[in-house]
Amino acid sequence: MDDTITLAHGAGGRQTRELIEALILPRLANPALDEMGDAARITATDTPLLFTTDAFVIKPLEFPGGDIGKLAVCGTVNDLSVAGGRPRWLSCALVLEEGLPVAVLERLLDSLAATARAAGVQVVCGDTKVVERGAADGLFICTSGVGTPLPGLERQPGRAGDCVLVSGPVGDHEAAVFRARENVGRDMALVSDCAPVNDLVAAMAPVAHGGLRVMRDPTRGGLATALNELVHGSACSVVLREEAVPVRPEVRALCDLVGFDPYHLACEGRLVAIASPEATPALLAALQALPAGREAAVIGELAGDGRGRVYLETAFGGGRVLGGIPGVQLPRIC
Repeated sequence: MDDTITLAHGAGGRQTRELIEALILPRLANPALDEMGDAARITATDTPLLFTTDAFVIKPLEFPGGDIGKLAVCGTVNDLSVAGGRPRWLSCALVLEEGLPVAVLERLLDSLAATARAAGVQVVCGDTKVVERGAADGLFICTSGVGTPLPGLERQPGRAGDCVLVSGPVGDHEAAVFRARENVGRDMALVSDCAPVNDLVAAMAPVAHGGLRVMRDPTRGGLATALNELVHGSACSVVLREEAVPVRPEVRALCDLVGFDPYHLACEGRLVAIASPEATPALLAALQALPAGREAAVIGELAGDGRGRVYLETAFGGGRVLGGIPGVQLPRIC
């Protein structure tokens, strides 16, 4: 563990895991937290609940395809959804910077409210703080969310032979934010995938029949990091087929231009799932029946090699280990 906090500790990769495992978990450990899911399952009441929390510090506040208001709702809704829940209620705390134009705040709040309505959730409580000029880059948003479990979507360990699905092209969000922030690739039509995935999860639930093992939203660190988290310490590895992973040509072009790996680029409107081979055709059909999932694909499978790694089989017949994001690729993307 480093002596001081760096931007890499917020990138979602190895340093983030070290921060959590070395400093946070030893002090706060309990059965609900120790599961390390996207949302915690609370069983203290007769009706089980799912609970999650998040903070959003993205720069710039507005980007192609979204803004911090839309992102705050989508990020929280998606954490509840991939935990197997139906999102119901959100909290919203605003940290406003002195000097933020009221017109900008109005746009961001309108976007937040519209996204909540579209996702079928209510913002039921919140807080507002104002900090001095230069202390918050305009606006930070902190949210928490509560949902109710959907039947048949309890998390299970993956098994050898299971399939890996993704609900659409990966890397759109981080590519769009990088393009907006750095003003590169002016001719590239890059738009964030920022969107709620609760409708996708709800569509899969009736046809899962116990075969949907686990889901994750590939945000910081992208698809590669999400899959590494899912198999970390397990007896199975993921084997991805490069030609099967959907990546938009514009995203690949940006990666070629600046040296990024599309499999490490954050998404904000995608889910990745591990499912039994028997359940996969129905789950894939359910995803593809919705506009947000029409480009869903089966991108690989689990191998019982006991290594807990992610491998990428390239289109040229080669292969490589696809680790989690090694450091900080682009800070402040969510």
